[in-house]
Amino acid sequence: MIAAELLSEIIPAIHKDDIANEALNWMDVFKVSHLPIVEGDEYLGIISDADIIDKNSPETPVCSHQLSLQRPYVKIDQHIFEIVDLISKFKLTVVPVLDEKDKYAGVITVIDLAHELSHLMSAENPGGILILELKTNDYSLSEIAQIIEGNDTKILSLYVRSDKTSDNVNITIKLNRTDISAVIQTFERYSYKIKAIFADSEEIDSMLKDRLDSFFKYLNI
Repeated sequence: MIAAELLSEIIPAIHKDDIANEALNWMDVFKVSHLPIVEGDEYLGIISDADIIDKNSPETPVCSHQLSLQRPYVKIDQHIFEIVDLISKFKLTVVPVLDEKDKYAGVITVIDLAHELSHLMSAENPGGILILELKTNDYSLSEIAQIIEGNDTKILSLYVRSDKTSDNVNITIKLNRTDISAVIQTFERYSYKIKAIFADSEEIDSMLKDRLDSFFKYLNI
């Protein structure tokens, strides 16, 4: 998924000579806090509602306002992950997009981006979620996939997050089944640390009850 496939069809750009109060009105209509400023097809920068409010001159053109952001944008062929990074870095509600000739092409909204990320992570598909915690050097995608697929289960999505305070990584895995008790048992048999489980509670409760019953039987021997 690249920027060209995410362009909004409704969010307008504002001209540098437009009145700041008009920009605020558009922001309110579209529930965003930023709008790109253009002159023709030239992208000049991005203005926020805070930029306008701080100046306290809503009847002046947007070009007279000091912009708090230094012309953030992505190119039309950049990947969705790079767009997310820019949003996170500058706390944007819209992302200006430039074409291959550095001309203004449009914007991507955070809401549209969130919808695409939901599809990318298979959030709309039913299935259990596991979070594994392990040392970076112990991370093997092939082994994780083998354990999961060995239990007749498929990976719908997987992402890795490094722990800033250690050399550990957290592996979040979305699976195509709600009954993931067999997968859990296999990971534990291979000494994987399962940090969190999100699945059908009845199935997990049943698995834990079976373990407890086995433990009591062991105590009775």
